[in-house]
Amino acid sequence: MNLGIIGQAAGLFAVTNVDDILILALFFAQGAGHRGSTRRIVLGQYLGFAAILTVAVAAAFGATFLPESAIPYLGLLPLALGVKAAWQAWKGPRGGTDEEEAQAKEGGPGPLEVAVVTFANGGDNIGVYVPVFATAGVGGISVYAVVFLVLVAVWCFAGRYFATRPVIAKALARWGHILLPLVLIAIGLLILVEGGAFGL
Repeated sequence: MNLGIIGQAAGLFAVTNVDDILILALFFAQGAGHRGSTRRIVLGQYLGFAAILTVAVAAAFGATFLPESAIPYLGLLPLALGVKAAWQAWKGPRGGTDEEEAQAKEGGPGPLEVAVVTFANGGDNIGVYVPVFATAGVGGISVYAVVFLVLVAVWCFAGRYFATRPVIAKALARWGHILLPLVLIAIGLLILVEGGAFGL
């Protein structure tokens, strides 16, 4: 296996996913102390990134599941989740629905929520990956995919590591319920504005 292409893949992943570590740390902080939360977050991260890879590989081979003009509107997904999280934080523990109470007992976000945020936040990554994949060939794409999927695990570990450092954990425990909605809303707005959605 060519070490050069492994290095390129690792560099490309790191540059395009550096912001994911903050989001993962917030998710891990939200699920701290709840059994199974790490598994759900990691599963969601893999689902979201697998969707990004699938779309990018398909586009590299000429299929377009996701028109380029639709990518900016992916910002609506984290925006909606951010507004929902803000509403739940504002409402506090007062009488929620059965579904909300079940989620509170489980602790932290579910896999689908993490997957949606990962996919929406990585929508712009697709535009970077497609030309690289298109010139890499099947063998090269396989190497990129393997390296990316290994690095998703490293990113999850890094996010959990930061979320469990005493100083950071204390800050996230105190402010995480405010930070997570703010970060999700900011990501959603950034994707919408940078992509020119709604003529912004």
